[in-house]
Amino acid sequence: MNKPLQGHTARKRFGQNFLQDSNIILQIIQCIHPLKTEHLVEIGPGLGALTTQLLPLAGKLQAIELDRDLAPKLERNCRSLGQIEVFQTDAMKFDFYQLYDQSQKLRIVGNLPYNISTPLLFHLFKFAPIIHDMHFMLQDEVVQRMAAAPGNKSWGRLSVMVQYYCEVEKLFTVPPYAFNPAPKVQSAIVKLMPHEQLPFKANDHKHFDQVVTAAFGQRRKTLGNSLSKICSREHLISLGLDPSIRAEQLSVQQFVEIANSLTENDQPALQNASNNQQIHLIKTKL
Repeated sequence: MNKPLQGHTARKRFGQNFLQDSNIILQIIQCIHPLKTEHLVEIGPGLGALTTQLLPLAGKLQAIELDRDLAPKLERNCRSLGQIEVFQTDAMKFDFYQLYDQSQKLRIVGNLPYNISTPLLFHLFKFAPIIHDMHFMLQDEVVQRMAAAPGNKSWGRLSVMVQYYCEVEKLFTVPPYAFNPAPKVQSAIVKLMPHEQLPFKANDHKHFDQVVTAAFGQRRKTLGNSLSKICSREHLISLGLDPSIRAEQLSVQQFVEIANSLTENDQPALQNASNNQQIHLIKTKL
């Protein structure tokens, strides 16, 4: 049941589920282990369940909160605990480079709204060079997809794109009753650590994304069929790939190799395919 907390009722349009279990909060804080020398940024602090525990340990913290009713309340409640700066704005549109002072990479934490978690992650990857690590509360099913391995049924576009940018570690699961209101799904804490140097570098990130999107557009199709509008079966064979396998059997490295070969040799084909993929993305989940 959705009960008011601190005089505030969770708003469905913001995807608000407020963490209230003190044991879970303590576990998260222990995983993050903030230090006063570090640069902490919290996304979606809400009523401050994590913020009030992080701030005394970190000394200072920057928070991004969309709900205009919560932002000033959070700032007032946390002022005596340390130095806090609250940005009342949408994290999906926020430029995280404005927080970076070139002396310390960002450590980002948050209980992310499940309805925007995937696009928000993709937005954050744009800032991977200035991020040290990220600890997020997400839907457990999403975390399983992020941490999946090739050949696993959960391996898909999200797995490839997340692991291209980051090391992924699922830390622990969180039951629905730890929140108010309780979500209908189990949650999980995940740690993402952007690669210092990309293990496999795509020459063009947009083209890389287009190849991965096309490959997983219809999972039952073979690689030769799903990528037929981008490259020929002969081209896949020349890269040492069997056109009869499915996308879920390919590693991040293999996707990068396909994209790089097409960027060098067949850029128009990728560009022509992108329009169809944009339409497809509107109709399907990532």
